[in-house]
Amino acid sequence: MGKRFEKEEENLTKRPDFEESISIKFNKENILPNGKKVLEFKLDELIIEDKVLSKDIYLEITGPKKICIVGDNGVGKTTLIRKILKEIKRDVSYFYMSQNYLETMDSSMTAIDYLKKDETKNENTRVRTYLGSLKFTKEEMERPIFKLSGGQVAKLFFSNMTSGEFQVLVIDEPTRNLSPLSGPEIRNALKNFSGCIISISHDRKYLEEVVDHIYILDKEGLKEISKKKYFEKYI
Repeated sequence: MGKRFEKEEENLTKRPDFEESISIKFNKENILPNGKKVLEFKLDELIIEDKVLSKDIYLEITGPKKICIVGDNGVGKTTLIRKILKEIKRDVSYFYMSQNYLETMDSSMTAIDYLKKDETKNENTRVRTYLGSLKFTKEEMERPIFKLSGGQVAKLFFSNMTSGEFQVLVIDEPTRNLSPLSGPEIRNALKNFSGCIISISHDRKYLEEVVDHIYILDKEGLKEISKKKYFEKYI
């Protein structure tokens, strides 16, 4: 897994999706009490296309923990996190971020429509002003999302994530497409997020700065490993 980790980190460095820094700040209402149960997840077998990838998986999360699931490529991390997503308690608000932003966005919408909370003139002005601060031109604000650059789509997605009152973030490779300028801003925001984070990542800086608990997924199940042991063994 160490060699795979090094290759993943190399890819992160080589392929930044946008060059300008992105600055985000979470809504202060995103508070999850320490004793609040987020989920209790049990799975006898993790199966993809009739192939058993892992077994005897158990995960219980209470309070504002920040966890990350790691493992070899193809072990089923994304499939697992999507199953976990369905088990989050109904009274807990959550936001899901896929590796592919467009997977959970209506890409036919304009940037303005995507961020608007209502149809009032004041809201339209607020969103246009905000998009202007993100370096969107008037034409780009009114362009369908699928015609925007990857960097612009990322800015929209993170803006939407931070503007809501979400207590749990379920995020798959959150720093994968970020530039060296934007990475520190995103990591700092996630570190200071007052809710729970359930994530997948191979970004060393993300693991060091944001994550409290690391879980390794392999064919034998999902097991927690201390950050110290993980970095000693795999980095």
